[in-house]
Amino acid sequence: MLQKLQFRPGINREGTDYSNEGGYYACDKVRFRSGFPEKIGGWIRLSNDTFLGVCRALWNWVTLTGANLLGVGTNLKYYIEEGGDYNDVTPLRETFTHASLPTTDNCITTTNGSTLITVNYADYGGISDDFVTISGAVTVGGIPVDELNGEHQITYVDLDTFTFRVTSSATSTATGGGTAITMAFQINTGLAVYVRGTGWGAGTWPSYINTTLTNPFTCASTGIQTLIVTQATHGLTTGDYVYFRSIASNPCGINRLMLQKAFSVIVTSPNTYTINIASLTADTTTSTAASGGAVSVSTPVAPVRGWGAAADVGIGQQLRLWTNDNFGEDLLLSSRGGAIYYWDATTGISVRAKLLNTVATDAGYPGQFVPNTTNQIIGSSIQRFVIAFGSNPYDPIDASTQFDPLLVRWSDQENPFDWVPAVTNQSGEYRLNIGSYIMCARSTRQELLVWSDAAIYSMQYLGPPYVWGFQLLQDNISIMSPNSAITVNNVTYWMGADKFFLYTGRVETLPCTLWQYIFDDINKDQSFQVFAGSNEAYSEVWWFYCSNGSNTIDKYVIYNYLERTWAYGSMDRTAWLDSGLRQYPMAAYELGNKVLYHEANVDDVSGLTPVPITAYVQSSDFDIGDGHNFGFVWRILPDITFDGSNVNEPYVTMTIRPRQNSGAPYGVADSPQVASTQNYSTRNTYNVQRFDGQVYTRIRARQMSFRIESTTLGVAWQLGSPRIDIRPDGRR
Repeated sequence: MLQKLQFRPGINREGTDYSNEGGYYACDKVRFRSGFPEKIGGWIRLSNDTFLGVCRALWNWVTLTGANLLGVGTNLKYYIEEGGDYNDVTPLRETFTHASLPTTDNCITTTNGSTLITVNYADYGGISDDFVTISGAVTVGGIPVDELNGEHQITYVDLDTFTFRVTSSATSTATGGGTAITMAFQINTGLAVYVRGTGWGAGTWPSYINTTLTNPFTCASTGIQTLIVTQATHGLTTGDYVYFRSIASNPCGINRLMLQKAFSVIVTSPNTYTINIASLTADTTTSTAASGGAVSVSTPVAPVRGWGAAADVGIGQQLRLWTNDNFGEDLLLSSRGGAIYYWDATTGISVRAKLLNTVATDAGYPGQFVPNTTNQIIGSSIQRFVIAFGSNPYDPIDASTQFDPLLVRWSDQENPFDWVPAVTNQSGEYRLNIGSYIMCARSTRQELLVWSDAAIYSMQYLGPPYVWGFQLLQDNISIMSPNSAITVNNVTYWMGADKFFLYTGRVETLPCTLWQYIFDDINKDQSFQVFAGSNEAYSEVWWFYCSNGSNTIDKYVIYNYLERTWAYGSMDRTAWLDSGLRQYPMAAYELGNKVLYHEANVDDVSGLTPVPITAYVQSSDFDIGDGHNFGFVWRILPDITFDGSNVNEPYVTMTIRPRQNSGAPYGVADSPQVASTQNYSTRNTYNVQRFDGQVYTRIRARQMSFRIESTTLGVAWQLGSPRIDIRPDGRR
């Protein structure tokens, strides 16, 4: 008896495997198209060039001269990609020449035999992982000039000093560097890559207990990068943070200045804990003796777990995320909790972006009233406003008024530089009244949607004198992160804290057949990493998230809004953009610091060598009738296409997995291969498919499931309606 294996499209994990009979239960790297599962497309590198940091923002636009540009915002830099090259346009915070340095000339210090360079510069205002560009230096300590001049990543921050590393080792301990040194500091984007729970914000510390210890540092053995700290009854648990300051001497041979910062601890006893110093320096410990001299240790009153990360605005702990939008062909950009910056397309791809208030002043407007802090910006393309979500309010007397995380503020129409409300312009502001901060905003065809942490608003253009009107759409609602909402075909989808939503003119819950599977597996401490993307060619919305136990993105879920089906799998991406201005959707890939084109291949070509993509889909259990009889399967009649493959005779594996009852483990599966007889390396589409007409198997079970999988290079496939030859085989 031939039984057709045709299952309901989409993955359903809302019940048990057996209760979902007739459907699919598990998959990876698979989508559903026209009701049938198929392997997703592969990916290739946009170029061999790479960038610094973890990218969490992509923005694509075309200038008036036809240049196709891609904005790439990382936790360390902002780049504009053109022709495969990533051009650093990260704004400079300030530039100092030797005459204005708050220290003496010759501020560079070297240590004989070390690659570590120390710069004495009081109150320069940088942060760890920030960047400084030095010019005008001269040789000191035997370090070549071309290594001292140029851009450097700061490896340590102190109020009066910072350090960086060069390639060469110094030949002497010396102070110098010249009297004509210029230092240009990048804006402070060098913040934590991941966020773990609630932590200390950059520049702001909670109430703490300050303790003075004497020689608390030791190490288990020399040559390691772990220090043991002795602190009686410290009251900490693993993952808490302590801050070391005022260390009197170099502990265990490590430069004391490198250690004066916050460290996450690993508790080993009520009186000891360890800190990992591997991220600070290439040096290792040289002594096991107790050392450090007098050490000041700051411990929060309530121990803090997590990385002290991003902006001191809105909420206490969040990732540093970029938002970007266009004003005409020019680019507006802002890091969450930072100022607004402006990149003029006419100045050239190698010119850095500038503070919007500086550009406004240069254009003859009162630049001091441009918002100095914001959580997000949008350049309203139809009405031609620049809108800041979360801002300091306009104050005609004091331009540096306190940040209001619920304030929406906008520039004059057609003028991104004028933020002073007047009867002659349309600049203004409005404060939302529900929630504690604005999470994000999204443009749609007729309105802007604005989410606070507790409500969603509609923002519509009214014209003078009110300019923008705000309507509460729904309160007591959630959104997972600033990047977890996306608008596709004038419908907005987003992931909430415990379910999915959509907005079509009214807010609705989006039914999800993976609801329990997804939300039971999300690492909520990493919720700000969640982001959404669209793949319009396949009518899909994707969400990427961190699973439980992972502090980096490793999972995705797909919703096909045309067929209303769900799928899921594993993938590590940090940003996604399907702009329509380039042939393929783009995604940022943390491993290797690169941008990938998706759906551009059938394999993983993120590296130098193609790697096969393992893709599978598995059905729920099925049986004969209601399972009264065992069934015996002796052959499978495949139904499959290999269109899109690029190898000769591609193949998949079709597996029948037997089980004696719904509570029993799966028995020994039989997995015959189904191979095409065609050469897809010379022609990748065949109207009449040729492959194995039948494959043989021997499976006896009361219940069984069906699985199709590909694990080799060059294979693409779409499953049809295969059949199995099955007959009753008794009741025992």
